[in-house]
Amino acid sequence: MQELASLSSKELKQELGKAEEKYRQLCDKRDELNQKARLIKQERDMLNQEKKKLIEEMHEAKRIRDELVKKMKEHKKKRSEYQQQARELISKKREQRKKYKGNNLFLKVEELKLEIRRLEYEQETVPMSPKEEERVIKEIKEKKKEYEKLKSQLDQQKTVEIDLENLDNAINQLFEMADKEHEMVVKYYKESQEYHNKFLKLVEEITKLINESNEKHKQYLEIKKKADEYHRKAVEMRSKIIAIRKERRSRYEKAMKMLEEFNINARRMMDSEEIEKFIEENMEKLKKEGKISIGL
Repeated sequence: MQELASLSSKELKQELGKAEEKYRQLCDKRDELNQKARLIKQERDMLNQEKKKLIEEMHEAKRIRDELVKKMKEHKKKRSEYQQQARELISKKREQRKKYKGNNLFLKVEELKLEIRRLEYEQETVPMSPKEEERVIKEIKEKKKEYEKLKSQLDQQKTVEIDLENLDNAINQLFEMADKEHEMVVKYYKESQEYHNKFLKLVEEITKLINESNEKHKQYLEIKKKADEYHRKAVEMRSKIIAIRKERRSRYEKAMKMLEEFNINARRMMDSEEIEKFIEENMEKLKKEGKISIGL
C-alpha cells in the first residue's frame, strides 16, 4: 500500500510517467502474446480442418474396402460350392471305377489335380510365412511333376467308360467355373487390400494430426494464460494511473480554489509550472483537505 497523497507534486508527476510507461509496456506485451496466440490458434484450426478432411477420406476408404470384401466373400462361397460339387463327382467316379481294374490311375490324376488346385488357392489367398510359402511351392512343383507323369500314362489308355467321360466333362466344367470365381476372389482381395492399406495410412496421418493439434492447443492455452496475466497487470496499472490523475486533479482543483480566494486575476496569469510550485508550497494545507491512496 503506497499513499499517493504523501508524494510531492513532482514525485506524483514522475510516478504518473512511470505508470503510463509501464502500462504501455504491459499492453504491448499483452497484444504481442495475443497475436502469437491467434496465429497458433489458426494453425491448430488448420490442422483440425485437415484432420476432418482425412477422416472423411478414411471413412470412404473403409466403406469401399468393406464392399470389396463382401464381394470377395460372395465369389469365394461360389468357388467353394463348385469345388464341392466337383469333389462329389470325383467321389462318384471313384465308386464306379472300383469295378474296373487298372483304372485307379485316372482317379489319382484327378485327385492330384484337385490337390494342386487346393494348394494354389492356399498359396494365393492364405497369409503365410516365407518358410511356409516355400514349402507349399515345393509341394506344388512335386505334385505337378507327378501329375504330368501319371497323366502321360493315363493318355496311353485306349478306352474309357462313356459315363466316366461325361463325368469328366462335368468335373472340368465345374473346375472352370471355380477358376473363374477364384479369379474374382483374387481380384477383389487385391483391391480390398489396396483400400485397407490406404485406410491404415490415413489412420496414421490422422493420429499425427491429432497429436500436432493437441500440442498447438496446449501452446495456445499457455500463451493465452500469459497474455491474460499481462492484461490483469495492465488493468491494475491503469487503475493506478487513474488514481494518480485523480490525486493530481484534486490538488489542482484545491489549489485553484485557494488562488481564487486570494486573487482570481492572479490565478489566470499563472502557467502550469507556477501552479505546480504553488501546490508544493501549500502541500500541508492541501493535505488537510483529504488524501487519496491506491493499493499497488
